[in-house]
Amino acid sequence: GRKPITLEETRKIGGGYNSFLQTSLPKELRGYDPDVETVESAHLAFTTTFPRGFAVEVLQVYSGPPVIPYKFRHWGYMEGPFKGHPPTGELVEFFGIGIFHVDEKMKVEKVEFFFDRGELLGGLMRGPKGSDGSTSSTTEAPISCPFLASK
Repeated sequence: GRKPITLEETRKIGGGYNSFLQTSLPKELRGYDPDVETVESAHLAFTTTFPRGFAVEVLQVYSGPPVIPYKFRHWGYMEGPFKGHPPTGELVEFFGIGIFHVDEKMKVEKVEFFFDRGELLGGLMRGPKGSDGSTSSTTEAPISCPFLASK
């Protein structure tokens, strides 16, 4: 239901997490505010929350090229804090539909995603927020993903 954005616009608003988590909620109701997050702070928030990774699983591909719709699941275990909410150790997941539009050489021309951002954020904010209301506890958990640990 949002207007399409280009790769350049995605970069300007702070990358993938911020483009996927755009919202029209009032600022005081946002558990995650893509208007204030940077590429770095968003990356840190999610890699700290999911130190073993936040996997994407393609569940079903509905048709072949040139339009390739598929169902996906994005999931991980909340083993680190998120915006002042303590880790629960629980599975956090959401489901969605992605659509790739490709040309005759299989070059991606357009990508669309449909999902409920509340499924993700609701799972991350289950635990009570820290007693001081702090949102800066994302640096407490070490990153143990073998791909990110080498950076």
